Amino acid sequence: MSNSSTDTGAPTQQATEDYRHYLRPHYQPGVPAAVEIPDAPLNELLETAARFYPDRVAIDFLGAAMTYRELLEASERAAQVLRTSGVHKGDRVALITPNCPQHVVALYGALRIGAIVAEHNPLAPAEEIRSQLDAHGARVVIVWEKGIDLITDPVTGPRAGSDPLRGRTVFSVDLSAAMPVRLRAALHLPVERARRQRAAFRAEGLPVGVRSWDKEVAGAHRIPSRFPYPAGSDVAVLLHTGGTTGTPKAAMLTHANLRANANQAIAWVPMLHEGGENFLCLLPFFHAFGLTFNLFCAVQKAATQVMLPKFSVDQVLAAHERRPFTFFVGVPVMFERILNGAQKRGTSLDTLRYGVCGAAPMPPEVGARWEKATGGFFVEGYGMTETSPIVTGTPMGPSRRLGALGLPFPSTDVRVVDPEDPDPDREVPDGEPGELLVRGPQVFAGYWEDEAATQAAMLPGGWLRTGDIVRRQDSFLWMADRRRELILTGGFNVYPSQVEAAIRSLEGVADVAVVGLPDGARGELVCAAVVLAEGTAPDSVTLEAVREHAERTVPRYALPHRLEVIEEMPRSQIGKILRRVVRERVLTGASEED
Repeated sequence: MSNSSTDTGAPTQQATEDYRHYLRPHYQPGVPAAVEIPDAPLNELLETAARFYPDRVAIDFLGAAMTYRELLEASERAAQVLRTSGVHKGDRVALITPNCPQHVVALYGALRIGAIVAEHNPLAPAEEIRSQLDAHGARVVIVWEKGIDLITDPVTGPRAGSDPLRGRTVFSVDLSAAMPVRLRAALHLPVERARRQRAAFRAEGLPVGVRSWDKEVAGAHRIPSRFPYPAGSDVAVLLHTGGTTGTPKAAMLTHANLRANANQAIAWVPMLHEGGENFLCLLPFFHAFGLTFNLFCAVQKAATQVMLPKFSVDQVLAAHERRPFTFFVGVPVMFERILNGAQKRGTSLDTLRYGVCGAAPMPPEVGARWEKATGGFFVEGYGMTETSPIVTGTPMGPSRRLGALGLPFPSTDVRVVDPEDPDPDREVPDGEPGELLVRGPQVFAGYWEDEAATQAAMLPGGWLRTGDIVRRQDSFLWMADRRRELILTGGFNVYPSQVEAAIRSLEGVADVAVVGLPDGARGELVCAAVVLAEGTAPDSVTLEAVREHAERTVPRYALPHRLEVIEEMPRSQIGKILRRVVRERVLTGASEED
């Protein structure tokens, strides 16, 4: 394991004091300029919640309830299972499951003994997951039954291996074990629907040597209380990042990083009631946004996490009718689909007082509909995996600016600099685009065993290069674009998100992605790929119409020179447009036409 040589950990007491002298214009009353950064493990959050709210429901999974007392006890049994399986401090424990109670139990169990939790996307291709496992070297893998084939070798055929488990200890998770009894029983009914549902949750057979996580945790003793805890500076979680631009890297987040960001997020929303909130938990735990808000902020506030294994509007609304949500963190497409489903079903959303939108800008019309339907308030945030993940947020009040990335979080410093000469002491003028630099207690400890990538990302003084091009105006940050997705045409920089915003308001356009295509000496050609709104005639949205509409708000050099109509916009699991995939598809289509 390698660690960055830069100062990326929790700030000293002096640094924390310095933050208190920063001017924080537009902060909501009650939001501090700095937050406390405890030098303590994440497990303290769960232990505190269980001490003060033992009978409060911690997790509602499809209607099955687990209290904070039960969650703590299960995590301590899980810690003992891992300990007796040979896991030591600093060892990696890989988690490959959808959102479920077993995932939470395993995470807190592994953290309790000082292990490092390596999070994985359970829907990723087998090749991607195997390369990640090989990179971080986890010898223990906790995987849902339907994902066993992702990590095991076949027992027969040309690719068969002598050890299907590849020398690892593998625990299987039965998602149905966490369901209510009535749902579990329904899976075994002799009808086709039950067989289909059972097949979605369970595997028909498991390789020899795979152990049952559910049974072993249920039968284990709790880890002795005297067993040593990890330190705040110890690495807690590995999150894979960079998958949309190349080979993913594993970002190392310490206990202190994640506790700092949880404290920052909670300070940003001071009106949340301890022991009185119901969080709708939809974002996946392998994503930093979902991990921090749902597994750490929710636990710190002793909130109930209403958890689903996948995003289903019908299941969301059924859960809301059973246990009304008060707080939701999601991406724009989730907000929109929940709104549409609630309207169609006649379900009231008026208990949802607060919403936080991330990963992509909230379309103004969706935000307005959300606030009208809920009577509540939504804000937007910006962050990245390397910052645990949240850096900025729009204020939870009238001073917010819709569409902005927001203001720096408490205890967070930012700079906007020339990307070709990123000196933190020389910022570009307000209103000019520049690369965003971030410094704060949430900034990661580096990339796992990749010192070169760590050094490329960090500048002296603990400054992280985000690679994102932003503008600052009246203290608020606004996204110009991701530097790696800038389009260079005829010597000009074109920011895809700016052009997309201009095109998106054109009648007949439901979605749009702007990418650069090779264009000889000019560098790149601006191409707009659009999804047409339902009922729109294909010939009604032309390149000429798009250019004429966009010219009102973007320079002529940024106007598209090519238009592609596509059936569906490729997005990541959390709703981000995958511009790289759009570009590849456009280029592939062009080569096939040639």
